[in-house]
Amino acid sequence: MNSKIWFITGASRGFGRIWAEAALKRGDKVTATARKIADVGGLRDLFGDAVLPLALDVSKPAQVQQAMEHAYRHFGKLDVLVNNAGYSLMAAVEEASDDQIRDLFDVNYLGMVRVLRAALPFLRKQRSGHILGVSSGLGIGSIPLLGYYSATKWAVEALHESLAEEVKPFSIRVTIVEPGPYATDFGKSATIADFLEPYEESRNLLRTHLSTMERGDPAATAGAILKLVDSNNPPLRLALGSQMLPRARALYADRLATWEAWADVTHAAQGQSQIGLRS
Repeated sequence: MNSKIWFITGASRGFGRIWAEAALKRGDKVTATARKIADVGGLRDLFGDAVLPLALDVSKPAQVQQAMEHAYRHFGKLDVLVNNAGYSLMAAVEEASDDQIRDLFDVNYLGMVRVLRAALPFLRKQRSGHILGVSSGLGIGSIPLLGYYSATKWAVEALHESLAEEVKPFSIRVTIVEPGPYATDFGKSATIADFLEPYEESRNLLRTHLSTMERGDPAATAGAILKLVDSNNPPLRLALGSQMLPRARALYADRLATWEAWADVTHAAQGQSQIGLRS
């Protein structure tokens, strides 16, 4: 199998770091990016010229464009784009400030958009490539106090659904990666909004949930990601972790039951059907 050329955002820690090292260990080449180049520079010591460490803050459009152009010139191709950079915000809907919400979407959503817009001209020109948009289990169902983070991931899911159809004519493949809970240090980067007393009980419940929940071994995801990018027919969605499928079944069963229960109202709201646009 020919070696692949990767571009990974958020490669300083967690999934980004694990997947970068897995690709490098098997002989692939990786552009590993992080906001601080010191956080990915050590990969060069381990893997030599197979890795290109770059500083990249996805909230800076010019830097995104420059990094992508640099990486493409350096390796001459791009096979796998892993759009992984992001962080979380813990806040009730009432608690978060406008700036906190804007900053979160600027990184988690617009940051992904910037990376995609920088990469797509190269991928279209070579008529190949595989885009991995990293979502979350919270991208299919939210929980209290993590609604804003979940909203960014729901947006990521919708974006990549559309993207997958748009780029299919160029032989570019798209997969939304949906990790469940894993024992990474992702939570350490979370922003926490100023607390409002009425939500204290919700915060205590969330803390208890987070401190007692079962978490997977993040290193175990490497094999799944390598199998994904090597597939000739990759899925639009790949859930990671044993908790994801049971959760998805329960969530969608509940949604379908609700839609069915209100079906009469739904159908009545159709009114008299019309074909085409009104002149």
